Amino acid sequence: MKTSSSVPPTLRFGVFELDPRAGELRKKGMKIKLQGQPLEILVMLLQRPRETVTREELQKKLWPADTFVDFEQGLNNAMKRLRSALDDDADRPRFIETLPRRGYRFIGPVDGALVTSSEPVPQEGSHPNKRGALRLAVSGTLIVLAIGGVLVGLNVRGWRDRLFTPQRKPHIQALAVLPLANLSGDPDQEYFADGMTEELTTDLSKIGAVRVISRTSAMRYKGANKSLPEIARELNVDGVVEGSVERVGGRVRITAQLIHGPTDAHLWADSYERDLRDILSLQDEVARDIANQIRVKLTPQEQAQLSNDRPIKPEAYEVYLKGRYYFSKLSTDGFREGLGYFRRAVELDPQYALAYVGQAECYKYLGIWGALPPRESNSQAKAAIQKALAIDDNLGEAHATFAFLHFAYDWDWAGAQEEFNRALELSPRSSDVRLWYAQYLAAMGRQDEAVAEIVKAHALDPVSELTDAMVGRVYLLVRRFDKAIEQFQETLALNPESDTAHYDLGICYESKGMYREAVEEYLRSEEMEGATKEDLALRRRAFLNAGLRGFLQEELKSELADQKQVYDRSFGFAQLYARLGDKDRAFENLEKTYEEGGHNIAFLKVEPLLDNLRSDPRWNDLLRRLRLPQ
Repeated sequence: MKTSSSVPPTLRFGVFELDPRAGELRKKGMKIKLQGQPLEILVMLLQRPRETVTREELQKKLWPADTFVDFEQGLNNAMKRLRSALDDDADRPRFIETLPRRGYRFIGPVDGALVTSSEPVPQEGSHPNKRGALRLAVSGTLIVLAIGGVLVGLNVRGWRDRLFTPQRKPHIQALAVLPLANLSGDPDQEYFADGMTEELTTDLSKIGAVRVISRTSAMRYKGANKSLPEIARELNVDGVVEGSVERVGGRVRITAQLIHGPTDAHLWADSYERDLRDILSLQDEVARDIANQIRVKLTPQEQAQLSNDRPIKPEAYEVYLKGRYYFSKLSTDGFREGLGYFRRAVELDPQYALAYVGQAECYKYLGIWGALPPRESNSQAKAAIQKALAIDDNLGEAHATFAFLHFAYDWDWAGAQEEFNRALELSPRSSDVRLWYAQYLAAMGRQDEAVAEIVKAHALDPVSELTDAMVGRVYLLVRRFDKAIEQFQETLALNPESDTAHYDLGICYESKGMYREAVEEYLRSEEMEGATKEDLALRRRAFLNAGLRGFLQEELKSELADQKQVYDRSFGFAQLYARLGDKDRAFENLEKTYEEGGHNIAFLKVEPLLDNLRSDPRWNDLLRRLRLPQ
């Protein structure tokens, strides 16, 4: 950074001092990380204290016309970082005053600056009365200081403690990483900023001492016109991380700042810049610095997890982030699209463990949603996850996926428990890990443990439609129907278009004998899935004429006529036949699910829609073959 030869070696203001030539800012002798545009803006302001440095001057010097960064975004972000470093407040500035639509002005006293302000400086002797006034002022000041000294010495009303005890930073127990701003100026790079947000969230969730809100909940606030205290209150956090991502060619820069959510007070900010090949170590460094700021002592295991210095091919990383972008859409098409990108990522970098985890997750969900045969979904997902763990055995998300495969497809309950334990050890603050573990516990009939885990998962992902629906599902499986109804109603208040929530709410009503309410929820779910008005009217008439049995008969007729290519449908047919009292066909379809390896049969022991079958000897025989405790 070039500076004028007239600039003195050190500029002091408040508890800060700046060495413009070395480009170093210190606070009470301690170096503060400040570089790039925020530092250059500070130098410009200190060179001309009490004068306006216009936006045009800043743009001309720091954001030339051919720059890739949008000037408005870049300037706002730079000023935010600068104010954070100086513990300054835009509304109540001590150092930097904003002049709307004009620029900025340094208003604090500066020792060593070349004062160029046009304001007149009073000359000694210009007013005869001023010497007397000055003596009076000095005398008064000395009296006040003497009284103050007595009060402080005696610690009257704790004055000494207030004046000389340093203010402690607020204790942060829960964090949310808000979507990082995309400063590339290219909307097509949104996937990159979103991916970096997710990666930082994942890194922070490896720290057991702090609760980190899931990406799915935090992403709901992208572009939201809400204050940080509002967001902090809704997510139930006291710390908020926000920042930006700036990428040009093979370089990437991340700025991050930590804010005390309830008060909107800036606690820390920093900027990081690396080659894209070193992006993994950059993310880990940001996470470690945040941990230091919130005074969390990392365990040796956590330090190891946040010490990833393996370089990565930039092309592989970009492709991987595109895979995460499509996967997050949570749709069959999204899973297929994401799978293609994850495959391409490992072609470019065969040692990219997380890309194998992405593949396994896509295969897992394609099987759950009936887009792949169960055994194919299981074998493909298992092959990918075993490759991931062979590369890096410390990936909590990989162990959680492996646990699900043991649980849902292999019916290896002990193996699933072992893998869940390992996943929780490595990623104690991952909502996904706890969501699937809660499902497993519910399937095992461990009701209280299942509820405890789902409550923890919900706290980590409080405003996610998927998590909300799974919370309700766990309450349903453990037969706490009133609690499940309450949860599904909350889910539908958040997202009225959730067909899954409507359907599961219907199951709760049916289980309580509230058949009219149940049928209305089933019909709403089918309407969301595209049922015609004629079909809906037919089923409603069937219920009015013959009650729940009439409705279920129409449901069965419609399902049998449906020619869509959907795998793993037998379990649904078993539920319909069981409710209609046709036990032979119900068991016939359960046997088919067993032979095909369908994942839903893992919930056989607790599924409420199969209650009519429990007294049949074939029920216990099936439980025995599944190795489920009877």
